[in-house]
Amino acid sequence: MFRWFGRLAYRFRWPIVVLWFAAALATLPVLPRVADVLSPGGFSSSQTESAKARALLQQNIPGYSPSTILVLFSHPTWKPTDPQFIAEAQRALSRVTSLPDVAGIDWFMQNPRQIAPDGSLAYAVIRLKRDPESAEGTAREIQQALVPTNLTVQLSGSPVLYADFAHVTEHDLRRAEIVAFPFALVALVFVFGSVVTAIIPLIVGAINVALVLGFLYLLTHVMSLSVFSLNVASMLGLGLAIDYSLFLVSRFREELLHGSVVQAVEKTVATAGRAVFFSGLTVLIGLSGLSFFEFLFMRSVGIAGMLVVLTAVLSAMTFLPAMLAIVGPRVNALTLRSRPDQTGGFWHQTATRVMRHPWFVVIPVTALLIGLALPFRNVQLSSPDATILPRSTQSRQAFDRLSQAFGQGAISPIVIAVQTDQLVNDPQTLASLYAYTRQIAADTRVERVTSIVTVDPRITLPQYQQLYHDPAHIPDPVLQAAYQQLAGQNVTAIYVYFNALPASPEARSLLHDLRHIQPPAGLHVLMDGSTAEIVDNVQRMYQKFPYAAATVILATYVVLFVLLRSALLPLKAVILNLLSLTASYGALVYIFQEGHFHRLLHFDPLGFTESSLPIILFCLLFGLSMDYEVFLLSRIREAWEQTGDNTRAVVEGLERSGRIITGAALILVIVAGAFITADVVLIKALGLSVALAVALDATLVRVLLVPATMRLLGDWNWWIPRFALRLVPVRGMEH
Repeated sequence: MFRWFGRLAYRFRWPIVVLWFAAALATLPVLPRVADVLSPGGFSSSQTESAKARALLQQNIPGYSPSTILVLFSHPTWKPTDPQFIAEAQRALSRVTSLPDVAGIDWFMQNPRQIAPDGSLAYAVIRLKRDPESAEGTAREIQQALVPTNLTVQLSGSPVLYADFAHVTEHDLRRAEIVAFPFALVALVFVFGSVVTAIIPLIVGAINVALVLGFLYLLTHVMSLSVFSLNVASMLGLGLAIDYSLFLVSRFREELLHGSVVQAVEKTVATAGRAVFFSGLTVLIGLSGLSFFEFLFMRSVGIAGMLVVLTAVLSAMTFLPAMLAIVGPRVNALTLRSRPDQTGGFWHQTATRVMRHPWFVVIPVTALLIGLALPFRNVQLSSPDATILPRSTQSRQAFDRLSQAFGQGAISPIVIAVQTDQLVNDPQTLASLYAYTRQIAADTRVERVTSIVTVDPRITLPQYQQLYHDPAHIPDPVLQAAYQQLAGQNVTAIYVYFNALPASPEARSLLHDLRHIQPPAGLHVLMDGSTAEIVDNVQRMYQKFPYAAATVILATYVVLFVLLRSALLPLKAVILNLLSLTASYGALVYIFQEGHFHRLLHFDPLGFTESSLPIILFCLLFGLSMDYEVFLLSRIREAWEQTGDNTRAVVEGLERSGRIITGAALILVIVAGAFITADVVLIKALGLSVALAVALDATLVRVLLVPATMRLLGDWNWWIPRFALRLVPVRGMEH
C-alpha cells in the first residue's frame, strides 16, 4: 500500500503540489481572523458542584449576576469620599449602564467595604448578565464605553482576565513564530548541509500550519474552541511537519544513491512513509485521550492536535513525495558542506559502546530521569488566575492592587447556593438561615458573611422575619436591594469572605470544612466561588485521567505491536516513555510552581501547577515520544529482518537513524522552545516542558536507553506469541 502511495505521488506530482499550494492560499484571508473566533475560556465544567450552584442561583434569583467586572478608581490626592472623586467616578461609567449585557452597578458610596481601608482606591461592581467565559466581549465594550476622567481607572474580574488572555495569547503566537522559523532554518541547514533540503521541510511546515488554522476557523462555526488551541496548532503543526519531512527527505537522499528518482520516491514512502503513518497514529492516539474530558480548554487542544497530525501525515504521504519527485537530484543543490557519513563515525561508536556496556548506561540514565521527576511529589494542582498573565496587562495590575488594598480573598468569596424546602422568607427558613450563617461566621478564618440575614448585625432574627414578611414591600431600601440580589422564591445566596488567595491551602481547607457542616433541616447547599471551582475542576479532571491514560497506553501498545511484530518492545517503549514524561513533570513543578529560574525566564512563580498541564503533557508527549521510538525501532526492525542478528540490527538502526532523530528533535525543541518567550505562563510552561521532554527523549532515552535495553533483552526483543502470528503479517507490510 505504501509503495503504491509513492508511485501515485510521483505520477501525479504536479497536480498534487498545485492542489496543496492552492489550499494553503485559500486560507490566507481567514488566518488573521482565527484568534477572534476562538474562546478565551474553557477551564471549567458544567458537571461540577460549583457549576451547578452557579446555575441554580442564576436561574432562581432575578438579581443574581453570574459574573462581575470591578472598576477601580484612584487619584493621587482625592479620597473616595471626596465629592469630586465620586462625581468623576460616576461620569466614567455614565455610558456603561446602557450596554445590553450590564445588569446594574453597585457603587462604593453605597457599600463602604468597597473603599480600601487606607483610602487609596475604591471600586464599583458592574453586574453582568453573562457568565465569565462568554462575557469577554462585554469587557471590551465596557472598556470602550468608559468616559475619560481625572481618575485612574482599571478593570478587573474574570471577563477582563479572559479578554487579556486572548490578546496576549495571540501576541505570544506571533512572537514564537518569528523566533522559530529562522532558527529552524539554521538547524535544518546544519542537519542536512544543503539549503534546498532545508527549505523543503519549512515549506511543508508553513503550509500545514496554514491549513490547520483554516480548519480551526471553519470548526468554530459549528463548535466552540479555546484560543489555547491556536498555540498548540502552531507549535505542533510546524514541529511535526518538519519532523516527518526530515525523515522522508533524509531517506530520499539515501535512496537516490541506489536508483532513479521514481524508485527513490517509492522506496522512501514504502519505508519512511510507513514509519510516518504509524508514528502519526501513535501521536493521534495520545491526543485522542483529551476527548475524555468535557473541559473546552482541553478538548480544543485535542481537536487541534488531531487536525495537525492528520494534516502532517497526509502531507508526508502525498505533498512531500510529490515535491521530492519534482526536485529530484536537485534536492542536494546549494550544498554548504559534505554530507555526513551515514554508516560510521559518532553514531557507530555510540551504538557500539552502548551495546558493549548496557548496564553502565541503563542504571545512571534511569537514576537521572527519576531524579529529575522527584519534584513532582510536591505538586499543588490549581486553576489559573490573573497571575498567569504578565504584570503589563490591565487585569493583572488591577488584581495585584485589589489584593494589596483589600486582602487576598476580599474579592473571591466562597458562594453558597441554598435551596430551601419552604419559601425563603418563611419564618422557619429565615431562622435556619440565621443559625447557619452564625455557625459559618464562628470560624476564625471567616472575616465576614454576606446574606439576607446578615445585612446589619443590629437586626435580630424576629426583626428579619417581620421585615421580609412581604419581599415586594421591604421598607428599608438597603434591605430591599440586598434581598433582590441575594434571594429568590426558594433559593438564596450566602457569601463567605476570608483573607487568602482562592488557590491557597488555607482557602481549600476552609471550603472543605464548610462542605462538611450539616445545614439545618430544610436547607440544601451547594458551594461555588473561585476556590470551589478550582477544587471541583481538579477533582473532575483527575477522576477521568486514569481512564484516558489507560486507553492511550493500551491503544499505543496495540499499534506498536502491529508495526514491530513484537510483544516486549511496545511494553518497553511505554515504560521508557513514562520515564521521560515524569522528568518533564518534575521540571514543571521545580520551575513554574516553585519558581526556580523565574528571573531568567521572566515570570512570577505561580505557587501551583495548572491542573490541566500534566494531562495535556501526557497526551501530547506520549505520542511525540513514540514518534521517535517508531522511527528508531522501524529502522532496527528493518535491519533485523535483513540480518537476523539483534546486536548488529540495533547498531545499524542507530547508525542510520540517530542523526536524523536528534536533528528532528532539535527542530521540535527549537519550535517548542520559541514559546518560552510567551508572556502567558501557561504557554511558557507548555513550551518549556515539551522542549525539555523531547530533548531528553531523543538523547538519553532513544540514543542510550533504547539500545542498551535491547542489548539486554537480546532475541527476546522479537518474541511474539504464536497465536499473534496469524493476526499481524510478518514481512512486507510496506508493499
